[in-house]
Amino acid sequence: MTLRVRIDRLPLARAFAISRGARTEQVVVMAEIAAGGAVGRGECSPYARYDETPEGVAAQAEAMGGWLDGALTGGPATAREMLLDAMPPCAARNALDCALWDLEARQTGRRVWEIAGIAAPARMRSVLTLSMDTPDAMAEAARALPTDAIKIKVGARDGEDGARIAAIRAARPDAWLMTDANEGWTEAELPALLDAARDARIDLVEQPLAQGAEPALRRLREAGALDGLVLCADESCSKDAEIAELSRTYDAVNLKLDKTGGLTKALRDAQTAREAGMSVMVGCMLGSSLAMAPGAVLAAASGADPVDLDGPLWLARDRDHGILAEDGTVSAPEPGLWG
Repeated sequence: MTLRVRIDRLPLARAFAISRGARTEQVVVMAEIAAGGAVGRGECSPYARYDETPEGVAAQAEAMGGWLDGALTGGPATAREMLLDAMPPCAARNALDCALWDLEARQTGRRVWEIAGIAAPARMRSVLTLSMDTPDAMAEAARALPTDAIKIKVGARDGEDGARIAAIRAARPDAWLMTDANEGWTEAELPALLDAARDARIDLVEQPLAQGAEPALRRLREAGALDGLVLCADESCSKDAEIAELSRTYDAVNLKLDKTGGLTKALRDAQTAREAGMSVMVGCMLGSSLAMAPGAVLAAASGADPVDLDGPLWLARDRDHGILAEDGTVSAPEPGLWG
């Protein structure tokens, strides 16, 4: 067994801005596991929100080389199960877990969805994301998007989010719209912003307040301030969050492989969410189609709605055999990419 880990810097085609700041490149970590005459690959995106750095994540993954050598004596499927106990949920575990899925697919000649016992992913619609900007600029960008499903980045705390939401709805009266504040709204401004979302017929409100503010959201729900709105947890669905507990506050949960620590755990989390009465959204960090491919399998397995796997469209260049079309249509990954 050979484990190779590297850091890739992926330039963006244009700046990407959310409530925490803007970036012009995405730094990812890729793991390659060679065993049994095959090579499996996985990509993760270290996230500063969870105190991860590319160098730290790469070191975490590399440190598992000796452990993987022993775990793989039982095969990739056994190693994936053992990995759940060997590492906490994190980006490094995601890269290794997805590489093990890919490795098994290549060793056995079966696709990942066949191994998982699910149907092959059909073509699905991903939302396309509007980076944070002025209301007028975001409305103009919304008009140009070749899709009818749009995610609106908000949370600037500049008093303009209500105007952003209204301007985008006016520009795209036809579209399915969601907002994503990335924890950027405050309790004081939230009631007015919820009214703006309701007036604009926003279909889903993702993570309006910071993780830990769930009691405030429950008070608003009890007061009827959330009536007619679908509330989705993202950052609150952190690595150690209990999904059943989140269901007391949120209607939906955004599952991201870098938070669940891979596809293996994400498949189980999706089932737990459904059992708790929550709908499932499958999201992503910025990254290439190599990172999105396992997300497409998760989306197919969980019946996710919405699907948010548009990360590669922000890159100056995706990896070969990309799964995402310009209109946000996601296809099943080709064998040349993953799985």
